[in-house]
Amino acid sequence: MTDGAPPVYDLRGLKCPLPVLKTRKRLADMAKGAELVVETTDPLAVIDIPHFCNENGHHLVASEKTDAGHRFSIRRG
Repeated sequence: MTDGAPPVYDLRGLKCPLPVLKTRKRLADMAKGAELVVETTDPLAVIDIPHFCNENGHHLVASEKTDAGHRFSIRRG
């Protein structure tokens, strides 16, 4: 982590529901307003992560496709 960049949580290779469960646990340990970047290869994460954020009061700052899967930037609510 450099210059205040949000931490990157590498969840590539994990299948549903693990990306959401691990993201939930990681965010619970973070301060409100903190950002987390989640990387995943699970195709269902494109549906699950935004739904998780919406249901739990977190803000999905960005969602982008990568060569290996998907990257989500989440601000803890």
